[in-house]
Amino acid sequence: MTTAHRYETGEEWALAADAADPLADFRAEFCMPQHEGREIAYFCGNSLGLLPRATRQAVNDELDYWAELAVEGHFRGRLPWLDYHEFVRDDLAAIVGAKPIEVVAMNSLSINLHLLMVSFYRPTAERPAILIEKSAFPSDRYAVEAQVRFHGHDPATALIELEPDQANGTLSDAAILRAIDEHGPRIALVMLPGVQYLTGQALDLKTIASRAHAQGCMVGFDLAHAVGNIDLALHDSDCDFAVWCSYKYLNSGPGAVAGAFVHERHARTDRPRFAGWWGHEKSTRFQMGPEFRPTPGADGWQLSNPPILALAPLRISLQVFQRAGFARLRRKSQALTGYLEWLIHERVADVLEIATPTEPSRRGCQLSLRVKGPRESGRQLFEHLQNDAIVVDWREPDVIRAAPTPLYNRHMDCRRLVESVARWRDKR
Repeated sequence: MTTAHRYETGEEWALAADAADPLADFRAEFCMPQHEGREIAYFCGNSLGLLPRATRQAVNDELDYWAELAVEGHFRGRLPWLDYHEFVRDDLAAIVGAKPIEVVAMNSLSINLHLLMVSFYRPTAERPAILIEKSAFPSDRYAVEAQVRFHGHDPATALIELEPDQANGTLSDAAILRAIDEHGPRIALVMLPGVQYLTGQALDLKTIASRAHAQGCMVGFDLAHAVGNIDLALHDSDCDFAVWCSYKYLNSGPGAVAGAFVHERHARTDRPRFAGWWGHEKSTRFQMGPEFRPTPGADGWQLSNPPILALAPLRISLQVFQRAGFARLRRKSQALTGYLEWLIHERVADVLEIATPTEPSRRGCQLSLRVKGPRESGRQLFEHLQNDAIVVDWREPDVIRAAPTPLYNRHMDCRRLVESVARWRDKR
């Protein structure tokens, strides 16, 4: 991939870089939205990934099985519904760096977070606290606060919030580890993101888990903005659990079925859990007995039978990732994001500042941008980009997020974005 000192601002360079991209053909596998007859430059895969063209047929196939086989579709057809969640297991494990027994596709992220906190947030009078970041995604904040209250504790004292300690609003590794060391004896659960949604900062999961475990804490991660975006080695990170959604970088559709990881050491555990029929061991599930015997591994946290029409898009998307190869995708992601960062500094440094860390190891493909000047300028630029067929997203109070996603974004998309910002600046 091209390094920063060889980037150029001209259109010819961007076109040549795209022509040389070994992953260029994957773009054609996605439906590209249009705006007034013009193809959109889409930088919002960190909110909702684009539709893989093969997804429609995969869903239609399951509808056809439903029409033709009815209830027998659970046992017949190419992919019987009874085992359908197992057909995504290996690819899901590969993309998060886990063993197949450690992952399951189920529910939504917030539901999975609650279910796993039932097992892994076990507060005591001496150790009631949860460590989160100050600007946690609202759903995480709501969930951990609800769990704290459910157990009879006061969030005012049992939630420990990490304040950003760096000028761009990010957290230094030292600040995270210092908070764990300082509050460790009171912390029951460390609950942090893999990639912070507002700043795009990637955290060092293994180091955090190691320090937290040394203090006797359980460790969970929200990977909503990390899965399909950065290299994850969940098994080796040694965290106790993780949760994620599949509608962002995993391109599985609005409200897509989510995922969960439970480390192999908890495959058989007497920790409490909310039990459901589909979490019962597979070999005796249909004996319909009254005693719950959990399936070993992450499957044991399932409640209900799998949502087939929601799993089909995930199965297709994971197959795309496997064909592309995540190592190649990550290299392209770093090249695109590096190019976008370089262009911003070269062309519109007087307009934009970047909150996301510069080091590739500390970010994924998202760049979080702030407009210099009056706060209302940020919203004005966002609306200008939308009207110019460039889709980014806006996060209060003042952040524009742009994510050049390697499966379908190009260098030319990055150039379109920056040139549009330059035109907006020149018209002000």
